[in-house]
Amino acid sequence: MNSPPTSYKAAVTDYLAAERTLLAWVRTGLALMGFGFVVARFGLFLQQLTALEHTATEKTYGLSIWFGTALIAAGVIVTLASAVRHIRMVRELNRGSDASVHSVVQAVATAVFLGLVGIAMAIYLLSVRSSTGSHSEIRQESIMAGATNSSMSNKGIVQVASNHSVDETVQKLTGILHSKGITLFAVVDHSGEAEKVGMKMPPTKLVIFGSPKAGTPLMLAAPSVAIDLPLKILVSEDSQAKVWIWYNGPDYLAQRHGLPHEFLQNIAVVGTLATKAGE
Repeated sequence: MNSPPTSYKAAVTDYLAAERTLLAWVRTGLALMGFGFVVARFGLFLQQLTALEHTATEKTYGLSIWFGTALIAAGVIVTLASAVRHIRMVRELNRGSDASVHSVVQAVATAVFLGLVGIAMAIYLLSVRSSTGSHSEIRQESIMAGATNSSMSNKGIVQVASNHSVDETVQKLTGILHSKGITLFAVVDHSGEAEKVGMKMPPTKLVIFGSPKAGTPLMLAAPSVAIDLPLKILVSEDSQAKVWIWYNGPDYLAQRHGLPHEFLQNIAVVGTLATKAGE
C-alpha cells in the first residue's frame, strides 16, 4: 500500500530566502536602471563637449541614448518580474508546495541580454574613439591656424588661405580687379627680386591697387591714411608649400587713422577681393 504524500511545511528560513532572492533581483534592476541612465547621459556629454570645443563633426551620439533606454527598460522589467516571481513563490510556500526548484529563465535571459548590450556598446565605443582620434587631429590643426590668425589680427593683419599657387592667386586677383574697374598700380615680386641678387625666398608677391574715387575721401578725412594707401594684398608661400593671402584689416586701418565709420566701406572691399582670389 502506498503511503499518502506528505505536504511540505515551509519554514521561516524559506520565506527569508525568498525575500533575499527578491532583494537581490531588485538590486539588479536598480543597477540596470542606474547604469542605463549613465549611458544615456554619455551621449549628451559628448555632444556638449564637441560644442564647447567648437568642433564640427559628422558623428552623432544618439545610439548611447538608445542603449541607456534599453538598460533602463530592462531594469524595470527585471524588477517587476521579480516581484511577480516572489508572489508566486510565497503562494507555493503557503500551500505547502516545495518551492526549492524554480525556472532559471529570468536569470539566463538577463545575463544574455546584458552580454549582447555589452558587446554592442564595446563596438560603439570603439567607433566613437576612432572618430574622435581623427577629429582631434583636425581640431589640433584648426587650433594652430586659429592661433596664427588671432596673433595676426592683433597686429591688424588678416590671413586667408588660398587654394591656388602664388602666381595663380595673383593672376586671379588681378583679373578680379580689372573686372571691377579697380586700378592695379603694381605687382611687386619680392621673391623674384631676391633671386636676382642670388638669394632664395619662397614665392612672395605684393599686389598694390586702389581707386582714387574711394581713396581720396579717406585721405581728406584722415591724411595719415595715405601711408597705407593704395591698398595692398600680399600673397606668399610658407615652408609647407601652403599659400596664404595677407592684408591690413579695414577695422584696424580705421582705428589706426581715426577714420569715421561711414568711410569704412571704402576699404572693406579688400576682404572680399582676398577671399575671392583664394577660392
